[in-house]
Amino acid sequence: MKLEVINSPFNEQQVQQLNEVFATLTQNQKIWLTGYLSATAVVGAQVTNEPIASEQPSGNVVVLPTPVEKAPSKHITILYASQTGNAGGLAKKYGEQLQKAGFEVNVSSMSDFKTNALKKLDHLLVVASTHGEGEPPDNAISFHSYLYGKRAPKLDHVKFAVLSLGDSSYEFFCKTGIDFDEQLEKLGAQRIADRVDCDLDYDEPAAKWFESVKLKLQEGEVSDQTIQEAAPTVLESSVEYSRKNPFNAEILEKINLNAHGSNKETIHLELSLENSGITFEPGDSLAIYPTNNESLVNSLIAALGFDSDKSVNVDDQAVTLKEALMDLLEITTLTKPVMQKIGEFTLSEEFHEILADREAFKSYTNGRDLLDVIGKFGPFSWDEQNFVNSLRKLPARQYSISSSLAAYPDEVHLTIGTVRYEVDGRERLGVCSTQVADKLEIGDSVRVYVQKNPNFKLPADDTPIIMVGPGTGVAPFRSFIQEREERGAEGKNWLFFGDQHFVTDFLYQTEWQSWLKSGVLTKLDVAFSRDKAEKVYVQHKMQKHAAEIFSWLEQGATFYVCGDKDHMAADVHNTLLHIIAEQGNKTEEDAKAYLEELRKQKRYQRDVY
Repeated sequence: MKLEVINSPFNEQQVQQLNEVFATLTQNQKIWLTGYLSATAVVGAQVTNEPIASEQPSGNVVVLPTPVEKAPSKHITILYASQTGNAGGLAKKYGEQLQKAGFEVNVSSMSDFKTNALKKLDHLLVVASTHGEGEPPDNAISFHSYLYGKRAPKLDHVKFAVLSLGDSSYEFFCKTGIDFDEQLEKLGAQRIADRVDCDLDYDEPAAKWFESVKLKLQEGEVSDQTIQEAAPTVLESSVEYSRKNPFNAEILEKINLNAHGSNKETIHLELSLENSGITFEPGDSLAIYPTNNESLVNSLIAALGFDSDKSVNVDDQAVTLKEALMDLLEITTLTKPVMQKIGEFTLSEEFHEILADREAFKSYTNGRDLLDVIGKFGPFSWDEQNFVNSLRKLPARQYSISSSLAAYPDEVHLTIGTVRYEVDGRERLGVCSTQVADKLEIGDSVRVYVQKNPNFKLPADDTPIIMVGPGTGVAPFRSFIQEREERGAEGKNWLFFGDQHFVTDFLYQTEWQSWLKSGVLTKLDVAFSRDKAEKVYVQHKMQKHAAEIFSWLEQGATFYVCGDKDHMAADVHNTLLHIIAEQGNKTEEDAKAYLEELRKQKRYQRDVY
C-alpha cells in the first residue's frame, strides 16, 4: 500500500518519507491517521486548487475534493461592567478560555466599546457587577444609558448571555446585570443561557454559568481540542496567592492615626509580603479575611440553644458549630436571601410581614445582626445544620492600599477606620476593623489577597492629578504620592483632604506637609468640619478654587475621588459639575457631557463605597 503523487501538494521525496512511515503503521493506526489528516486539512488548509491524495485502508488511492476554506468561527464579544476589577477579571479569563477553544474573542470594558458596533455583533457575553444601591459601575454608565435610550438598535441578530455579580447585603442585588439581561431581550437579542446572579462568593456559580455558555457556543463548531490536548502542560513552580488561596501576612506595625480626644479611631496597618511574590499597583485594594467576634458568637449559640461543639458541614468540611460561626459564616449582616431562608424555620407573623414589606425590611435589617433575629422571632424549627445552611460565607473586607511597592518593597500598608455603633442598646462592632483594632498585635498574621482595580490608576508621569479623599478616602492618594516620588514624576499633584478636627484627625499630617515642602505635593487644601460653627467640607474648598481646578482640567489633569459614596462623592460630583458649567460657560447638559468625556478618557476616576 503506497501513497502516489496525483496532483498532490507533496514532492517525490516527501511522498517517499510518508510511505516509509505508513509501512510501520498498523491498520487501525492508518485509519485513525487518515481521518486526522483529512480533518486537519479541512480545518487548517488555505484555499487551494490542488486536491489532496489520501490512501484508504484498501490500498486504493483516493483523490480528496479540493479543501473548502473553513467558515469563520463564531466571533464572541465579552463586555464587562466592573468597579473593582472582579467582573473584568472574569471576562478576561473567560475570553482566554474561549480563544483556546478556537473562537475569535474580543474582551472590552463597556467604556471602551463603541456602541455602533452593536449592530455588527454575533454573540455577546456580559459580565456585570453592580455598584452601591443598584447603580452601574462607572465604566458602564454610558453603555447602560445607551441601551435604555432611543438610539439603541434592534439586536435580533445577537445571541447573548449575562453573568451578574453583586452583594446580597444591598437591596438592589445584581441589578445592573438584571438590567442588561432584560434590556438586551427587549431589543430582540436571543438568550443562549439563563442569567446567573452571584453573591460575594462567586467562583462556583460563575464557573457553572461559563461552562453552560461554552457548551452552547460550541454547538456546531469544529473544535481544535485534539491538537490542544496534545500540547504539553506547563507547571508553575511558584505559589500564586488569591481569593481562594490567601497569604498569611505578618503585622509589622499598627498605629492609631487619631490623636487622644478624637471621636474616631483609624488604624495604620503595615503588613509583610516577604517571600509571597505578591505585587500590586497604586489604586489596588487589599482584602482581609476576618474572624467574627467571639463574644458575639458565644451569645448567638446560647440564644439558639445549640451545642458549640456540635459537628456541622460547611462546603464539605466538617467543623464544630463554633468554628463555623467564628471563621466561615457571616453573622453580622442580614441579607434578603439569608432572611428568606430563615423564614422557612419560623412561623412568626411579624417576621414574615417584615420580609414582605420592602421599607420595613430595609429599616429593620439596617445595623442589626443574627442575634437580633434569633432573640425576636423564635421559636425556630431548625437544628445546627439547617441553621448554618441558611447563612452565607464570611466575605473578605477590602481596603484601599495606602503604600507604594516601589517605596516599601515587600510591604503593604492599609488605613482602616474602626466601626463601632449602638442599636437597641447593644454595641455593634465592625467585623474586620475591630478585630484589627482590638484583637491583633504586631507579630500576628492575617489572611490577605490583592484585589486589582484597573479603574483607579495613575496616569502618565507628566499628567497633573487632583485628588479628593476625606477621612480614610485619603489612603490610595498616599500610595499615589509615594509612587510618583519614587518615579520622579513631573506631573503636578493637588490633594483635597477633610475630616472632623485639625488637631486630632489630620491623617498622615507630617507626611503631607513634608511632601508639600519638597514639592512632590504641589497643593494641599484641607477642610475640618467640626472646628468652626459652620461646617466646611471638601466640596466647599473645591468651589473656593473653582477657577484653578477648571484650569488644571483644561491642562489635561486627571480627577480622582475616594471615600463615602452616598454623601461625599455625590456632593463632590455635583460641585465639579457646577465648576465646569460656571468656569467653562457651559449649560448643565454641556457640563455633564464634558464630565462624561473625562470619564471616557479615564480622567475622572472614582473609588467610592
